[in-house]
Amino acid sequence: MVRINIGCGQTPTDGWKNFDNSFSLRLSRIPLIPDLLHRLRFLDSSQYQFIKFAREHDIEYGDATKGLPLTNESCEAIYSSHMLEHLDRNGADKFLKEAYRILRPNGIIRIAVPDIRKQIEQYNESGDADAFVEATHMCVPRPTSLAQKVRLLLVGTRHHQWMYDGYSLSRLLHKHGFIEAEVMPPRKTKFSEPGSLDLQERLSESVYVEARKPSA
Repeated sequence: MVRINIGCGQTPTDGWKNFDNSFSLRLSRIPLIPDLLHRLRFLDSSQYQFIKFAREHDIEYGDATKGLPLTNESCEAIYSSHMLEHLDRNGADKFLKEAYRILRPNGIIRIAVPDIRKQIEQYNESGDADAFVEATHMCVPRPTSLAQKVRLLLVGTRHHQWMYDGYSLSRLLHKHGFIEAEVMPPRKTKFSEPGSLDLQERLSESVYVEARKPSA
């Protein structure tokens, strides 16, 4: 049995299998090309730094909307932080279908996403509509330079496709066959052995929901 962190970005978990599907991760497997693209400004500094980070931390490429290199019911725990909101509704359905496939019966899935309820509460307090829209990350500036246009073609957009609160995320998990979905307080989990997993990742903006796959 294995534990996996899907969409780990620059926060992989020691002792877990860590997957990410970024274009930068694919480039990290190709010698010299990242250096060339960075010099030509087709890769920005953050993408270039992630390539070096991925090489050092053995992050594996995997796209959960297309299928992960794992057998049925081979995982005891699945964790994903601030990845689901980057998928459209169709992509979210595919991800959760794949998560259900690889999770063993009674296994636990934990998902952290930006909490739109918190953002709405902040807007109600401040009345700043611009800050609210910016915080959702659902808009992306149009590319103007050639480098920006090529980067968009290669990497795609990284803005948010959907937003959730605890209730809507729990409902989505139930829709895909998981049971007992509930919002978890920071630092609390039903994982039997979370190890070094960050149970309060991006605390100020996140909501954490856990659910269980039914027994066979």
